[in-house]
Amino acid sequence: MQVSSLNEVKIYSLSCGKSLPEWLSDRKKRALQKKDVDVRRRIELIQDFEMPTVCTTIKVSKDGQYILATGTYKPRVRCYDTYQLSLKFERCLDSEVVTFETLSDDYSKIVFLHNDRYIEFHSQSGFYYKTRIPKFGRDFSYHYPSCDLYFVGASSEVYRLNLEQGRYLNPLQTDAAENNVCDINSVHGLFATGTIEGRVECWDPRTRSRVGLLDGALSSVTADSEINSLPTISALKFNGALTMAVGTSTGQVLLYDLRSDKPLLVKDHQYGLPIKSLHFQDSLDLILSADSRIVKMWNKNSGKIFTSLEPEHDINDVCLYPGSGMLLTANETPKMGIYYIPVLGPAPRWCSFLDNLTEELEENPESTVYDDYKFVTKKDLENLGLTHLIGSPFLRAYMHGFFMDIRLYHKVKLMVNPFAYEEYRKDKIRQKIEETRAQRVQLKKLPKVNKELALKLIEEEEEKQKSTWKKKVKSLPNILTDDRFKVMFENPDFQVDEESEEFRLLNPLVSKISEKRKKKLRLLEQQELHEKEEEEEPEGKPSDAESSESSDDEKDWVEEVRKQRRLLHQEEKVKRQEQLREDRQTVLKPQFYEIKAGEEFRSFRDSATKQKLMNKTLEDRLKLEAKNGTLSISDTTVGSKQLTFTLKRILGEAAPCGLACARVPPFVGPACW
Repeated sequence: MQVSSLNEVKIYSLSCGKSLPEWLSDRKKRALQKKDVDVRRRIELIQDFEMPTVCTTIKVSKDGQYILATGTYKPRVRCYDTYQLSLKFERCLDSEVVTFETLSDDYSKIVFLHNDRYIEFHSQSGFYYKTRIPKFGRDFSYHYPSCDLYFVGASSEVYRLNLEQGRYLNPLQTDAAENNVCDINSVHGLFATGTIEGRVECWDPRTRSRVGLLDGALSSVTADSEINSLPTISALKFNGALTMAVGTSTGQVLLYDLRSDKPLLVKDHQYGLPIKSLHFQDSLDLILSADSRIVKMWNKNSGKIFTSLEPEHDINDVCLYPGSGMLLTANETPKMGIYYIPVLGPAPRWCSFLDNLTEELEENPESTVYDDYKFVTKKDLENLGLTHLIGSPFLRAYMHGFFMDIRLYHKVKLMVNPFAYEEYRKDKIRQKIEETRAQRVQLKKLPKVNKELALKLIEEEEEKQKSTWKKKVKSLPNILTDDRFKVMFENPDFQVDEESEEFRLLNPLVSKISEKRKKKLRLLEQQELHEKEEEEEPEGKPSDAESSESSDDEKDWVEEVRKQRRLLHQEEKVKRQEQLREDRQTVLKPQFYEIKAGEEFRSFRDSATKQKLMNKTLEDRLKLEAKNGTLSISDTTVGSKQLTFTLKRILGEAAPCGLACARVPPFVGPACW
């Protein structure tokens, strides 16, 4: 509950605070009340006291039990039962409602004026009848003695619909081009209508003739008021038999005595906005006038302001609960405003607990901070040289200091310290530099070995800390701080070779990330070198974060693997070409070999042919032996093969096993093979 005070009049806002959605379960609502202080302290006087989008009009039934409100979207009317503090019913309509009126003491008879010229009647059970008027309507009033409805709108005629006969009567012809508002005096039945020309025409329903004419536009122009256009009548309200209040489109309120054509009092709202609602408060002789921005309460005899109320959103309609200090507002927001002003009267019977609540709040007053005033101590006054103002109207004593006008404080401070703006400007520039510096790459102490791996681990640790599911995941030890892996970052033998073929093929996409990490390492090194210089120089823009591709993309992975393979083949080809070039440039020198004793030198060709023969497969060697005549292959009767060969004795050579094999059984070779 929010409390505001103006002229020592406290206004309690009962509709402020967070609103909980309807689909939320009771269990979740209770959980929110335990966690959120604002939800716990809010007061939900009437359950679901809101509209889907905007509330346009709000009224209280004559018996005070029901509160009816219309709004959008979709167009609808909602009825709230104050005895149950909840919604009684809701009815959707075909078009938006301009205004409505309850003809009975409760909600059993309601008349709606729509913006498409239709007039809709509702009974207790729901929709009853619909009819249409010739021109677009703007307001209507009900004359109880004759059961006539008077409609005014975009026409010079005032249409009359008799509910007893169920037919239209002859309209009243006014001198105005259009009529905006109308009202009927409940004491003697005088009908008054406000015109677009700024006049008020008064008619006698018995004789259907005009009995008076008031020029509100001319009377609203005073020496202090600034009028840019012709004022039109936007609000009209009777009080008693002789008093009438008139509101204009330029923000003036005129108070008339019907016995005079001159206003008793002219009150200006100073906002230049049309007056939307007028109400009388008889117990304190107050008039409540509201435009789309503020609700002002002022004395009808002197015009002195009593208090004012300024909601956060624009006002569409205001309703004063009869016989109490409760004020209801229809705003340009889903929530409808509920305000309680104890000075205007007691709380209604259905929420009498508000009196006890406000008394408890008054017993524990909170410190008040004024926006238009500056609190200064005596020492501050000495520094500013304003001690001579103590006791004057410019300073108001409060606790251990004084309140002074904020404009006077700024002027004096500027005169005393003319360089205050330069200091303020330097402080702002310093704050901006610190903000941009915080966005840059932070300095990190990296190890001498495997710097890129350490930077990768640090980034992963930061991402885990920023993630929303960090509470659910069990915290794992960090490799950088683990003693078991500290050798990885100290011993150069554990340095990861990123140029190796295995690393490049197994980590095709890691290579891209490593390039970014290398760039980041270079930035870190540059920042370490020029840290002191950069503190004095203006900060630059932070480097743009490069867009990272998903490692799960199969096409990118395949392309990267192929690219790495091509690079590896090109590197091997270049190496071979360099090796050939080196071989050509080198001059071969003759080499001498010593033959062992007992051996005979034949030629280098025999050793070369022997080496080539050993490199060939068994099939090729068998074919070569058969061609030389040392081997013969024949088929047996059982389908197997028989192989026969002879050995040549060479000086200095012998079979490895020292045996000479003559015959080989099927599929079995000599033991020396």
